[in-house]
This record gives sequence, C-alpha cells and structure tokens, in this order.
Amino acid sequence: QVQVVESGGGLVQPGGSLRLSCTASGIEFNARDMGWYREAPGKQREPVANVTRWGAINYADSVKGRFTVSRDTEKNTLYLQMNSLKFEDTAVYLCSAVLRTPSTGWRPYWGQGTQVIVSS
Repeated sequence: QVQVVESGGGLVQPGGSLRLSCTASGIEFNARDMGWYREAPGKQREPVANVTRWGAINYADSVKGRFTVSRDTEKNTLYLQMNSLKFEDTAVYLCSAVLRTPSTGWRPYWGQGTQVIVSS
C-alpha cells in the first residue's frame, strides 16, 4: 500500500526551529518530485518548497532564507528544516510525492499533514 507520512510538527515559539520529515513507502521505484505545502486557517493551500527528481530546489518567497528543504532519494524521504519561525508560519504542512504504482502510473500522493503552531 502506497503511503506518504509526515512527522515533526509541533508547538514552537517565534524564532524557534522545527524539522519536518516525510517518507513515501509501499513503492517499487524512487519518488520523482517531492514537495512541502501548507494550509493556514482560512487560506488556500500554498507551496512551501520542493525538490525535483533532478535535484532542483524551489522555495516560496515567504520562506527563503529561513527554511531548508532536502531529500534522501534512496529513502524516499523529504525534510524541511524550519528556522526563525514566525506566527504566520502556523499551518498544517503537507507533503506531496510523485509516485508510481502499477495501476495508476506516476501521479502525486499526499500525506495527512502535520500541524505546526508558532505561538508565544
């Protein structure tokens, strides 16, 4: 069974740090593009950072210089190191991974999300 599972969220004070992880499992081939998105209360889902299968990295302007995304291709795991967290970073963080199954071919799969709350 294909699964995408996030972990690492929690409650942190402004200026603090968290590290999120996302692992894809139940697949025969390594994931292609993997990325982090977030949904803040009352807002639409927005991209945060992603790593393509070729290693290209993209960040949303709002997190540049504070967040660092990385991946372990062989482990099909994506990380998001979040530093200098702000109140506006509060959101559910979701991971997306382009995976292949025999029945569906390559398509994005989403995790359930991990909550990040930045509060004093």
